[in-house]
Formats: sequence, structure tokens, C-alpha cells
Amino acid sequence: MQTERRDFLRQLGLGMIAVGSGASIHYLSPAEAHASGDYEFSVLNNQERTTLGALGEVLLPGSREEGLCEFVDFHLAQPEADCLLMLRYLDVPPPYADFYRGGLAALEQFAQGHHKKAFAACSNEQRSAMVGQISFKQPADWRGPPSPLFYFALRSDAVDVYYGTEKGFERLGVPYMAHIRPPTPW
Repeated sequence: MQTERRDFLRQLGLGMIAVGSGASIHYLSPAEAHASGDYEFSVLNNQERTTLGALGEVLLPGSREEGLCEFVDFHLAQPEADCLLMLRYLDVPPPYADFYRGGLAALEQFAQGHHKKAFAACSNEQRSAMVGQISFKQPADWRGPPSPLFYFALRSDAVDVYYGTEKGFERLGVPYMAHIRPPTPW
């Protein structure tokens, strides 16, 4: 089955993750991509994904299982005009991968400096405290993009993945009243 370019781009615009399999393309929500394990990361390395997943669980518990890492990686690999990450709307110049990598590396350094271990290896209380420290004011020992901006962008991405679907609206108890119902969950 051949996918038309216009259909493919339309699906990407809905935040779908495309996974190639032989001659066909399968569209997965970020949660489905996470659960299936079929998504091939192309931008974020293992350490960055581990840190991002742990950060997502502090920002919005459940966002890792809903596919936060897959969502971020997928959109970092897209042309800037097709990227749906919050960073695109905040006047941050591309490439966006540099911002995410810089922020995740700074968070790792911050954790090492304060707790002598990786961010993901810290306790929930330690991770929450560190996120609290970077969220509204940049700590003196932060070595990355502005920490409040990093916090805001990642928190927005986690909220988008967790609540920006029909399932997410159900979690909120809000009727999903799309003018045009999406053809898939994402």
C-alpha cells in the first residue's frame, strides 16, 4: 500500500509517529510507540531518553508511558515547520535538538553536582526538589539553556502528550468536542 505524500503530511501534523515496516507505514500515537517498542529513536541517545523519561515523571506522572520520549524525538527529527514541540512557539531559534540536549545534559550535571548520581538514579524526592530549583529561577550552577524555559517547554510537551488526546480529555472529565474528529487517537 502506497501512502500519498499529502496524507502522510496530514498525519504528521496530527502528531502521529510513523513507523516503517516493509512497504507500509504504520501510524502510532506516542503511547503506542512507547508500548510497542517499535519506534526507532533518531535524535535522542539512551542517556538523554533516560533523563527525559525521569524528568517527565516528575513534571507529569504517566507522561513517560504515554510516549513523551518518542514524541520529543519524533518531532526533533522533523523539519522546523512540522515540529509540534512547545519550543517552536517560544521564539527559540532552531535547531531544537540543541536546546533539548543542552537542557538534559545540564540537568544531568546538576544532579551529579548535588547528589553525585544521574538524575534518573536520584530518589523521587531528590528529582522533585531539583525540578523545583530549576523551574522559576536559574540556579548558579546550571550550565544549559535558561532553566525556567527548559522546565516550561518540557512541562508543556509532557502535558501535550498526556492530556492532548481524546483519552487525555477523558482523564480531565472534559467532553472531547473536536470540530473535525481526528482519524486516529493522535
